[in-house]
Amino acid sequence: MGLIMIFFTSVGLSMDACAVSISNGMCFGNINKKEILSTAAAFGFFQAFMPVLGYLVGTTFSETISFLDHWIALILLGFIGGKMIIEALKELKYPEACLNIEKNLTFKTLMLQAVATSIDALAIGIGFAVIKVDIISAALFIGLITFITSIIGSNLGKKFGEMFKQKAEIFGGVILIIIGLKIFIEHTFV
Repeated sequence: MGLIMIFFTSVGLSMDACAVSISNGMCFGNINKKEILSTAAAFGFFQAFMPVLGYLVGTTFSETISFLDHWIALILLGFIGGKMIIEALKELKYPEACLNIEKNLTFKTLMLQAVATSIDALAIGIGFAVIKVDIISAALFIGLITFITSIIGSNLGKKFGEMFKQKAEIFGGVILIIIGLKIFIEHTFV
């Protein structure tokens, strides 16, 4: 997997964190620069850590399942991307207002959000192990892109609210599905 594909994977993975950052910026109206940076750092860290964890699990089984690598990548990326699109479309159909009763973004809430948005990255890490991606470079890239998109998302949420949230998730889901198809086609037909 080349740098361009890792970039697009990073952007796709970061869209959940970006969407949550938009929501935080919108729902926690008094979110300040320190909280925006804390959010970006937490999301970036977990998005970088989870693929490494998934990679370690995946390398344990990669020799056993190497003949299925392209199918695994297609299924994982397709499932994750499809899930992101479906969730975003549900939110378009049934938009939710800010349901939190807290006035400030708490550490506990931030950690729960960071872990929840990085579960997809764990699955990607397993796929990276199967197709033998340089996990350190990929994880750092994913973390950096997530950090940047989270800062952008928090600021967009503060300014524009609900307008961009679902569009970011749909965009991220489409990117992941396209990457899954590309890997499948390369390993099957090329």
